[in-house]
Amino acid sequence: MDRKKEMQEEMSRFHKIAEKLSGRGLDAVMVTSGPNRLYAGGFASSAGMAIVTEKKTWFFTDSRYIEAAQKNIQGADIQEFTREKPLLDLAKEVMERNGLKKVGFEERYTTVQDYERWKEKLPCELAPASTLFSELRSVKEPEEIERLIAAQRIAEKSLVETLDFIKTGRTEKEIAAFLLYRMLSNGANRMSFPPIVVSGANSSMPHGVPSDKPVADGDFLTMDFGCMLDGYCSDMTRTVAIGHVTEEMDKVYHTVLQAQLAGIATAKAGVTGRAVHEAAAKVIADAGYGAYFGHGFGHGLGLEVHEDPSANMANDKPLPAGAVISAEPGIYIPGRFGVRIEDVVVIEENGCRDIMEAPKELIIIK
Repeated sequence: MDRKKEMQEEMSRFHKIAEKLSGRGLDAVMVTSGPNRLYAGGFASSAGMAIVTEKKTWFFTDSRYIEAAQKNIQGADIQEFTREKPLLDLAKEVMERNGLKKVGFEERYTTVQDYERWKEKLPCELAPASTLFSELRSVKEPEEIERLIAAQRIAEKSLVETLDFIKTGRTEKEIAAFLLYRMLSNGANRMSFPPIVVSGANSSMPHGVPSDKPVADGDFLTMDFGCMLDGYCSDMTRTVAIGHVTEEMDKVYHTVLQAQLAGIATAKAGVTGRAVHEAAAKVIADAGYGAYFGHGFGHGLGLEVHEDPSANMANDKPLPAGAVISAEPGIYIPGRFGVRIEDVVVIEENGCRDIMEAPKELIIIK
């Protein structure tokens, strides 16, 4: 077996999915969302479905992707669906031929329209199975972490280049466009999400949209951005100051930084997402800004920019070793300014590893 084929088989995770079926009382599971098809088969396409059983996997796609699927997907029977032989007809044949009575589906991604069509046309009981995928994807393999780091390095390099571009009078939109351009130029496939670039009073909106506002002396400028490389996301936030900072601005910035460090110090395998969040939130509350931190400490990151597990008040489950989460507390004072600092960490048995190399000291752009 040549190395290319070995690597393709390593990318296929159909066997990992199959191992989870019996424990959930499933005969099979349908893999229909883009992220989970990429996770399962190591192949990205905008159309297709896999049916995974303990003994065999089928992967259906259309004429746009059939040749590439045959070359790149290992461990599955690749079939083409057509107008004459629609996808659901192929799926029905597989289910009837193999006696598949209870089949899992991805309820987190499925529309009501698709669900109703499946119920009408497929000869099986449909059972929610999204947690099967989220549990598998929550624990990253070393190769996945390498891809996340590679995407992160592109984002970090682009930030350094963007800092040289920022000056008084540049608009939020101009800075966002330059940041996006640099990430693509540095090798990104696309963005993880549209960049958030907000300054001055706009920075008090955690998910504000870049506007025509020019950055001005005395502003905080918050940049939240990330890119995708080979299917995996980066995500980071840095807040910089323009010209100068007031005493309160300096205090808020360093409170957020200490909160982030407290959450990172708490994060390790076996600690709940809630406990990590609470460690950071306590620092902010003790400084008198508790009312201005309204979101969670962090979210999972991987094939999607937001996935399981999260580090917030709602997650009372232990974080598993191998999970990758963001670390992004913030303080947002309405109508005045906001600060957020975001890194990405890998949860390990005795702590966590920050994969970010970008510095976090307060940068004041003159």
